[in-house]
Amino acid sequence: MEDIAGWVALAATCVAALMTASNLGARVTGWGFVVFTLGAVAWIVVGLETSQTQLLWSNIFLGVVDVFGIWRWLGRRARFSDAADAEQARSAASTRENLFSVSRIDGLPVLGKDGSVIAHSVDALATCAGGTIDFFIVREGGVAGVGETLRRLPRGMVKVRDTALETTLDSVSLSRLVLAETQ
Repeated sequence: MEDIAGWVALAATCVAALMTASNLGARVTGWGFVVFTLGAVAWIVVGLETSQTQLLWSNIFLGVVDVFGIWRWLGRRARFSDAADAEQARSAASTRENLFSVSRIDGLPVLGKDGSVIAHSVDALATCAGGTIDFFIVREGGVAGVGETLRRLPRGMVKVRDTALETTLDSVSLSRLVLAETQ
């Protein structure tokens, strides 16, 4: 029994870690916590079967943390995400300008004038008084965060779409934009 539980615990913990670390949205993160909970239960079985008190108690505690994560990500955050989706869809059906969820800016591709991906959006900064977006922070180049450059892409140079930011710039023009300060 302990051998099977150990393999289940290992697999569940690894899969859950990938699901939560990937930051693919509230639901994937929430289900990652469900898988973490299954892993904690399996580790508890291993702790009981092998009389490993530290393994037992650490995973009882982690199981409680996992239940909190399930509530936060599958309950609370998923509800927020659903509300943003509904409001975005409602705006598309109205005569007003379409709205987009600012929380989904992170990771959107930035399409250049030829339609190719020239960067990815990281964040958007809005004015305090008016609440309008002043500029987007975009990342270009590098691999897995190493060697990438952060730039300020002015709002006036961007059309926001559901799944991308579009600009008339090409990669050379983008590389001439002001760097986003990191210090």
